[in-house]
Amino acid sequence: MDRLDGAARLMIVSDLDHTMVDHHDLENLSLLRFNALWEAYYRHNSLLVFSTGRSCTLYKQLRKEKPMLTPDITIMSVGTEITYGEAMVPDDGWEQYLNQKWDRNIVTDETAKFPQLTFQAETEQRPHKVSFYVEKDKAQEVMKALSERLVERGLDVKIIYSGGVDLDILPQGAGKGQALAYLLKKFKSIGKLPVNTLVCGDSGNDAELFSIPDVYGVMVKNAQEELLQWHAENAKNNPKIIHATERCAAGIIEAIGHFSLGPNKSPRDVLDFSECKIEEFHPAHEVVKFYLFYERWRRAEVEKSAHYIQNLKGVCYSSGIMVHPSGVEQSLHESIDAMGKYYGDKQGKLFRIWVDRVRTAQIGSDAWLVKFDKWELSDGGSNCSLATVLLSSKCAVADSFSWVHVHQTWLNGSGANDQASWIF
Repeated sequence: MDRLDGAARLMIVSDLDHTMVDHHDLENLSLLRFNALWEAYYRHNSLLVFSTGRSCTLYKQLRKEKPMLTPDITIMSVGTEITYGEAMVPDDGWEQYLNQKWDRNIVTDETAKFPQLTFQAETEQRPHKVSFYVEKDKAQEVMKALSERLVERGLDVKIIYSGGVDLDILPQGAGKGQALAYLLKKFKSIGKLPVNTLVCGDSGNDAELFSIPDVYGVMVKNAQEELLQWHAENAKNNPKIIHATERCAAGIIEAIGHFSLGPNKSPRDVLDFSECKIEEFHPAHEVVKFYLFYERWRRAEVEKSAHYIQNLKGVCYSSGIMVHPSGVEQSLHESIDAMGKYYGDKQGKLFRIWVDRVRTAQIGSDAWLVKFDKWELSDGGSNCSLATVLLSSKCAVADSFSWVHVHQTWLNGSGANDQASWIF
């Protein structure tokens, strides 16, 4: 919560499965489009919150499978756990709050009397969440009877049914909506209430997010029947909630534009950066733009032209240095020449690049230090390096920064099998 000096310009609170992450999009293009938009225009002054029904175990598994960004805050297990930052530091105050009128043992005792309920995996059973599967035609009957029994036992619980199969039992004070309300209250108490908040979801356990006052909301195109029904019954005339015409992350981008919350054209949607006029000249955009061009060069999605190579050299100091993750040092111009030799080597193959956790600091009147995680995904798997780049705002090319120095180190045990092909 302390990453930003002031209030966030925008806080996006998004469900993951079938909202931020489209499991039918095998190329993950909609997610990659969002990633580029966020890192280029929002990371430096906004907050990204993932709110998921997944436990910590399954959340980390999803991060290994999909090109997801690192959020500032993670709400997991249907709003029963809140953690901060990459280290996922738990919010102890939230845990204490949820202990009121909650006894997990009583919940398991009573649910055992319902043969219609089948326990979900052990990883999904959490201190403040007990989760089952139940057939759709039996769900309402079970929920009514179970709720009455738990009240008789002195508990104050909430039963949430979502996805047409998942049934979660939580403390009454828990849930995605209550977790968000708790966060907004904390931000307000320290004078950092976000200027705008956008909530995003697709299923029943996201409904509470849309009930929080003064937030914008988007139900993605592929939203499930239970969420659409909730909207029709509770928020049909709320102009701050829309049903997107685009699926998943593309629907989130659509909502940013619909509500005029900031830039909504992803750099991935820009075909010619020389014709791209941006409102805010920022080093984060420079980094995103460079690596997108690099991906397109190797996928042969841009013309093979010496003009491009010369332009790249034009934004690099002639004496600039690049330190490869292996420790090898060479000039930036030599690195660009090496890049020229790899034109189209990934054509027709799996090859995607994205940057994560872009952090910028102005260290002089015209000097910027930029740190970020640079990911490459190919047929051989994914690899990541921590990159530190020194940029200068003095550049002969309009709307560009000059690259002065690049230093990379392998991150999280990464290391490309073919290290020669890891150029930038």
